[in-house]
This record gives sequence, structure tokens and C-alpha cells, in this order.
Amino acid sequence: MSIDVLLVDEDRDVLEIVQTFLEQEDDLDVTSEGDPETALELALSGGYDVVVSDYKMPRLDGLELCGELRDRDRSLPFLLFSAREPDDVRPAAEEAGVTGFVQKGTGTEQYAELAEKIRAAT
Repeated sequence: MSIDVLLVDEDRDVLEIVQTFLEQEDDLDVTSEGDPETALELALSGGYDVVVSDYKMPRLDGLELCGELRDRDRSLPFLLFSAREPDDVRPAAEEAGVTGFVQKGTGTEQYAELAEKIRAAT
């Protein structure tokens, strides 16, 4: 059974790289979206098992996106995938209802960690 992932980041290059790595996992199907407002509509329409979002985005950041989702659907797991230090965002992320956090970095270990967090959240 596959896990349907909605990946949200305003940077198209990041979306492409992350989607490529995640889809190397046999059980992950990834839909990428660069606009967080469109991503909110997609997430609310159903069909996704988890949302993975960047933190800093224009118009609607990752925490605001999570908050909007939590206002409407408390059950959908939401992971932040951000370059920010975990301790910098953890209090606000917990308050917003974020399920988990993976820090972006160099190398490919981050993608394996993200895949594991996705599986654990679902």
C-alpha cells in the first residue's frame, strides 16, 4: 500500500529534488505544489495521507498552513521540512500542531530521515 504525500515548497528546484528522492521509496507517491494556498485546497480535498511543507514561504508559511489544516482536519499528519534549526521552530511548531520536523541539509541522509518520519506519521 502506498502513502500519498503532498509536498509543499515555493522553490521548484527543491520540490523536484525532494520528490525524486522520496519516490525512490517504493511506498511513497508524491504530489508537489509550489503555492501553499493551492496546497491547502488540495490537502482539504482529501486523497493525501500526509503533508510535508517548508517553513518559510510567501503568503502562507508552513506553520500557518498547518494551522489552517488543523482548524479543519485534526487527523492529517503534517511534517515540516525546513532549513531552520529545530530548536528555533519547535515551540511554535508544537503549538500549531505539527506532527514532526526534519531539517534540510546537504547530503542525502535528510531524505531517508524524511521518508522514515512520513512512514511513522502515517
